[in-house]
Amino acid sequence: MGVSETDENSGKIRLSKLMSERGLCSRREADALIERGLVLVDGERVTLLGIKVDPSQTVTLDKRAEKQQSQLATILLNKPVGYVSSQPEKGYQAAVTLIGKETRYKEDRAPQPYSPEHLHGLAPAGRLDIDSTGLLVLTQDGRIAKQLVGADSEIEKEYLVRVEGRLNEANLKRLNHGLSLDGETLKPAEVSWQNQDQLRFILKEGKKRQIRRMCELVGLKVVGLKRVRIGRVKLGDLPVGQWRYLLESERF
Repeated sequence: MGVSETDENSGKIRLSKLMSERGLCSRREADALIERGLVLVDGERVTLLGIKVDPSQTVTLDKRAEKQQSQLATILLNKPVGYVSSQPEKGYQAAVTLIGKETRYKEDRAPQPYSPEHLHGLAPAGRLDIDSTGLLVLTQDGRIAKQLVGADSEIEKEYLVRVEGRLNEANLKRLNHGLSLDGETLKPAEVSWQNQDQLRFILKEGKKRQIRRMCELVGLKVVGLKRVRIGRVKLGDLPVGQWRYLLESERF
């Protein structure tokens, strides 16, 4: 039996879980910060892993932790076809291998210089299929990862999807709401025609190959798929295979 996250009698909750829920950092990062003595509860420094606290207590980070978080990199990549988002499959490379000094977008307005240290712990915040292109977020920051792919995330993802086949009004309505995948009803989507052979999808979830499978259910074949927006951050003019840093002024 696993360790309980919450003490039902006292209402106390594991500190790392509370920090994650409040968006201070990820659970893993919380444990690392606690071990280093960089977390304060009601002004008192805490170093004991697994400690439980009352949800009403004030949890803050040491200034050293805040500085460390401010230096975490978040990268926007225009992923080409043929690269996988995370763990490389046999014969294919992970998208993170495209991140380097030579592939940085020359119009990147972020002031920080590229550092190989930004590759350490850099992970995709969400998936983008091997045969899809467009905006992929890679981050060292657990707060951003949770915001984009956490179970309660409501961040919109927008895609332009070229299709083959016929789509009547009834099936267009089903694409917007009424389809199920893996035995679960999909969240409402926004699907509309962009032009005569291209649909615009706006989703708030990301099941594996979701758009392709949705289209199959209504008799369409996807022949091209590009993600152009995540939340308020757009792909813009970022060339395929190039990347830039997320600006301090940008928020998902």
